[in-house]
Amino acid sequence: MSACAPPRTEHSPPHTTPPPRRRRFRVESADVSAAVAVFLIALPLSLGIALATGAPLQAGLVAAAVGGIVAGRIGGCPLQVSGPAAGLTVVTADLIHQYGWRATCGITVLAGLAQLGLGCLKVARGALAVSPAVVHGMLAGIGVTIAVAQLHIVLGGSPDSSVLANLRSLPAQLARLDPAALVMSALTLTLLLAWPRIPDPAGRLLRKVPAALVAVIGATVTAALAGLTLPRVDLPSWRSHALAGLPEGPTLGIVAAVLTTTLVCSVQSLLGAVAVDKLAAGRTGPARVGRSDLDRELLGQGAANIVSGALGGLPVAGVAVRSTANVNSGAVSRNSTMLHGALVVIAALLLVPLLEQIPLASLAALVMAVGIQMVSLNHIRTVTRHREVPVYAATTLGVVCLGVLEGVLLGIAVAVALALHRLTHTRVTHEEKEGVHHLRVRGQLTFLAVPRLSRALHRVPHGTRAVVELDGSFMDHAAYESLQDWQNSHTARGGSAELKDRRTGVRTAGTSSSTVCRCRPWTPWRNHRCDMPVAAARKDAAKGAADRSGDSRPRPDTHELARGISSFQRNTAPLVRDELARLAREGQRPSQLFLTCADSRLVTSMITASGPGDLFVVRNVGNLVPPPGQEHADDSVAAAIEYAVDVLGVRSITVCGHSGCGAMQALLAAEPGAAATPLRRWLRYGEPSLARLTDGHAEPPRLAARPVTDAVEELSLTNVVQQLAHLRAHESVARALAAGSLELHGMYFHVGEARAYLLGDGAGAEVFHEVREDVREGAEVGSSL
Repeated sequence: MSACAPPRTEHSPPHTTPPPRRRRFRVESADVSAAVAVFLIALPLSLGIALATGAPLQAGLVAAAVGGIVAGRIGGCPLQVSGPAAGLTVVTADLIHQYGWRATCGITVLAGLAQLGLGCLKVARGALAVSPAVVHGMLAGIGVTIAVAQLHIVLGGSPDSSVLANLRSLPAQLARLDPAALVMSALTLTLLLAWPRIPDPAGRLLRKVPAALVAVIGATVTAALAGLTLPRVDLPSWRSHALAGLPEGPTLGIVAAVLTTTLVCSVQSLLGAVAVDKLAAGRTGPARVGRSDLDRELLGQGAANIVSGALGGLPVAGVAVRSTANVNSGAVSRNSTMLHGALVVIAALLLVPLLEQIPLASLAALVMAVGIQMVSLNHIRTVTRHREVPVYAATTLGVVCLGVLEGVLLGIAVAVALALHRLTHTRVTHEEKEGVHHLRVRGQLTFLAVPRLSRALHRVPHGTRAVVELDGSFMDHAAYESLQDWQNSHTARGGSAELKDRRTGVRTAGTSSSTVCRCRPWTPWRNHRCDMPVAAARKDAAKGAADRSGDSRPRPDTHELARGISSFQRNTAPLVRDELARLAREGQRPSQLFLTCADSRLVTSMITASGPGDLFVVRNVGNLVPPPGQEHADDSVAAAIEYAVDVLGVRSITVCGHSGCGAMQALLAAEPGAAATPLRRWLRYGEPSLARLTDGHAEPPRLAARPVTDAVEELSLTNVVQQLAHLRAHESVARALAAGSLELHGMYFHVGEARAYLLGDGAGAEVFHEVREDVREGAEVGSSL
């Protein structure tokens, strides 16, 4: 035995060199189920998109297989599923019309090479600089084009090459519609819309089958049973499948075609990768994957387009519908995407007799529905909110009337013009009210607006009070210096100058000083530490220590407290002084009693977006409500409840628990027979919550959005439900509930996620639902108890 070898024991294995481990290809069960779900969606859609472009139907299957296997293996977004996309339908159809099918495949190969070049140059992030209004408008225009074209096939005819021609020929098509095709299309659309809306509990099981697959199968079976004579899918032999050829025609036109295909494929794939990242990040349960490498994703899409075009397939891009299904089905790696591509290959080789039974009208109705969904109302609301409707409308109309590339260029031009208009169009108004000069600046403050701003500022008389309201999102250095110089000059001449940002509500009054902390009121919530100048800090420290005899060292907590109060007096008090004066005159009239934990991380005004006088807040360790009638019960909470209900007349009471609650941890870790400390005596009011959780008679409360993470969170949710039961036992609460003048709410706040959940009614169990970010005033956010 070597002197360097460790001593052997009777249980140790012999010292032999282990053989090299072979890396085995292992597919998680979650990836298998996700691949099957995506395959069932991809199969009918790939055929439908090929039909809409006028390409051979097998081209859709080739693109789906190559997109899944090649882009799935090489791409930088593991969970994004690539294939023939509806966003490429108009581009491909136009190329086929101009150059023919084999030349279109050659253009696809050239576009893939261009994508490889862009990926090597690492410019993928630059594509995200395109205005979202342009992207949404492009998709909407493509959706309109698809829907109008497929409407002719739905009616039993054939579409023309342009939207305007399809619209002009629509009356004639209506006059000679095919009843059988119309019935199959209507059946497809009915199943497509009704399938996701099947009520529970049967719907929970049935909805696992994709609606697109159900719609196509339903129409196919009905057409076969009824013996209808309809045009059906025609998949010629693979031996006659056309491969790529060299495009012929004007060089400038071919270059434009390649650029258009590259642009649409790249932008759609990169935006899809960003969307998949957001979906995967918000998902709980399955293992999370890393963020997408957009440059690698561009390389993967380029390789897929080269292979797809060379094999006679449609152009490939990331597809939102399939990617969403992949993420929601629980995929954990790129294996699900690749396996879905392998399933498409198997179907293309073995299921040809079944695929040829599908009516073309059913596929046309399916693609028409996809086109209509591309005109998203949510996107329209978003661009309206951001005042980018002209960009959206110009892009949409440009794509519909001129083409995809022309529409995108038109949208970009309108976006640039709109940005320049906003940057240069600044309005400055001046009026005097009760001796106060109000100047309002609407628009962006750049050097171009400085002369106009300077003229308005110098019209303010010396020694007067002035308020300058800024209503814009941008201010450059020239405008900032102009405002500061005027403010300093005006205050030096005996006047007062106040600058107010109308977007944030922040005011700046008087002149600035290097010894003053300019912290905003909300910075303590962000773990902020103000970097004061050293001399000022020493001066404040010495001043704070002057009144403490025998100790020359300043106390950091006192110093921090004094600084915080000073910041409030300077920054926040001017904003709330009028409101607090009104409340001082009228008295408090809160509408809610908010009972929550004493945890320092719960800032009630922040998480409820409330202000002075809105909430009557009771805080204690563990957000506990001692039930009435118990001996030695704590009366402070009961007194607050009685005062809030009977005197203040609150309309709702909320019990709010939170994640990482120390009181719940103490309950779980409590040992029988421990000393009865004040904390232990208080926590006895939480013991019914612990008993409710462990008795096993009822299903414990849960979160609708995700599984409960640990025992502390489960007990915190149960404690909210139990304390609401204690609350109902109080006489004043029971009386108000019986009269219908009071509502009770349960709430759970996850500190680390900064997410709030409201208690609603589940099927036999209490369920906490996440409050959506888009809830507006007056909308229902939870069920009262």
